[in-house]
Amino acid sequence: MASLALTERSTPTAKAKGVVTLARARDGAVVCERCTVAHTTLARMRGLLGRRTLPQGEGMLIRPAPSVMTFFMRFPIDVVFLNRDGDVLKVCEDVRPWRAAAARRAHSTLELPAGEARRRGVAVGDRLVTHDPSHEE
Repeated sequence: MASLALTERSTPTAKAKGVVTLARARDGAVVCERCTVAHTTLARMRGLLGRRTLPQGEGMLIRPAPSVMTFFMRFPIDVVFLNRDGDVLKVCEDVRPWRAAAARRAHSTLELPAGEARRRGVAVGDRLVTHDPSHEE
């Protein structure tokens, strides 16, 4: 698995915009290579609707969003709930279409392909940070 050298360019998930890479703060392990940040009302409402799949390595960080609904989706997803600092509060694996999931005190959610959270070793207590690849030297 890939890892990043986390630097001053690493920021909390609460400030992310655009397409970023998400990594675990303690070891730099990449959790999502191409994570689209949905921080506007329209982007949050649309979410993953209309997609047929979510390829491995891709995801969506929705903020603010203490809950998600998978109504009208075509595939299951893993949902990772984060607080404002990017700490993982809860991981819901394999959430099927037409379901809802929530976590108390969550500020944002990370939606990943089903099985990806386990494959990447995402666990409650991990801190995720963003790394904007467009700011590389």
